[in-house]
Amino acid sequence: MTVYFIGAGPGDPELITVKGQRLIRTCPVIIYAGSLVPLAVLEGHCADTLINSAELHLEQIIDAIECAHAQGKDVARVHSGDPSLYGAIGEQIRHLQRLGIDYQIVPGVTAVAASAALLGCELTLPDVAQSVILTRFADSSPMPAGEQLEALARHGTTLAIHLGVKHLARIVEQLLPHYGGDCPVAVVYRATWPDQNWVRGTLDDIVERATVKGYRRTALILVGRVLGDTPFAESALYRAGHAHLYRV
Repeated sequence: MTVYFIGAGPGDPELITVKGQRLIRTCPVIIYAGSLVPLAVLEGHCADTLINSAELHLEQIIDAIECAHAQGKDVARVHSGDPSLYGAIGEQIRHLQRLGIDYQIVPGVTAVAASAALLGCELTLPDVAQSVILTRFADSSPMPAGEQLEALARHGTTLAIHLGVKHLARIVEQLLPHYGGDCPVAVVYRATWPDQNWVRGTLDDIVERATVKGYRRTALILVGRVLGDTPFAESALYRAGHAHLYRV
């Protein structure tokens, strides 16, 4: 048997990959993150065992997988977004490796990609930002050395900050010296869900704007000049006479 770590995407059930959908509909055991994965993602499944992992701790999840392994049943382990980003699959994989249980990772659409699509913007613009830093706010657990927000902010590039909206004021305080008060910011709540919402502003006013919205969790913070009207050069990719191997 195989355990498939499947990225269900940001919320919209149509944003799961074809492979992920096929596995959900064919695996006899499904373990899904019920707090973040909508039930619509599981539509069409034929599983005889359906487990909501939001109600379990790690050892119970591994026990359920071991039970499926003993019966030779494939497991669809369904996570939100892309499981390789803040999906807590590393600790599950460590147990599977110890137990000799095969696994595969099926990528999913990230909240960052979904938020950029919602805002109608490109996160990497020539002369403005050619890098995107995905990080989280250090709240209950510390960040590794060199990954503190102030250190990342020194790059001045596009930032995508997870798990930090309730600490927005502290985040703004740390970013202001590096980005300036006029730097564009967007806070996107539950991108692609039916109740999706967002607010745009600058580092100077985003706290006030987001406070009015009342976001407390499940929101992504995007920071960077790419979100505004900063002038940028055209890419050489489609320039007439430009030699190329591939065009995207």
